[in-house]
Amino acid sequence: MTESDHPDGQLLGSAQILIEGMGGRVVASGDYKDVADPTCTPFELVPCDVFITEATFGLPVFRHGDPAAEIGKLLSSVALFPERAHLVGVYALGKAQRVLALLRQAGHDRPVYLHGALEAFTAYYAGRGIELGELRPARDASKAELVGAIVLCPPAALREPWARRFPDPVIAFASGWMRVRARARQRGIELPLVVSDHADWDGLTATVAATRAAEVWVTHGQEDALVHWSTQRGLAARSLAIDAYGEEDDEAG
Repeated sequence: MTESDHPDGQLLGSAQILIEGMGGRVVASGDYKDVADPTCTPFELVPCDVFITEATFGLPVFRHGDPAAEIGKLLSSVALFPERAHLVGVYALGKAQRVLALLRQAGHDRPVYLHGALEAFTAYYAGRGIELGELRPARDASKAELVGAIVLCPPAALREPWARRFPDPVIAFASGWMRVRARARQRGIELPLVVSDHADWDGLTATVAATRAAEVWVTHGQEDALVHWSTQRGLAARSLAIDAYGEEDDEAG
């Protein structure tokens, strides 16, 4: 029996696991995405006999689109409302750094301000050579400095007194869950940005097909739809539920 790690494309250093032995190959994907991300190694397709796949966004409604276009929406809003700060809710590990890198790729060269909870992971990424541009702690900035600025923070901070110190803030949230507009409205999100660190429906189904696995175990999200899709194509598919996991933990989307 042998094991090997292969990039899963979700964030810096994350991997899927291939187990080989007794004439078979099993891949446990963990979380993964199959689109380009300037902050990590791209997803590696690993052919196998059994594929254990996540299904965080395992419904056809979830088609994420182009993340660069979503960042374009953010920059357009900054240009349209130069007197307002833009607070962007992002998960601390992976999402924050990806949004920063996408901003730099889009030509945004102004300082970006960070909530203290994002600083350690972001410093680690920068230390690994990921180009994130000039970053400043939000806690040290005056209100005048924050006019027209982009500020990244954990999603929970958008609802805390911390957010009130910013000048007439535009509240944004970068997540695959923002595809559902009702969810954005419920959270008071003025600028939903569909930027996800998980494969969308098309990515999930394309990956399952491309592995050529005869057996598929589906976990970590919307299992039933992907199980049904797989069985309709002649695959042996089953749900592998994880206790206490649910979509309410949507900060990591």
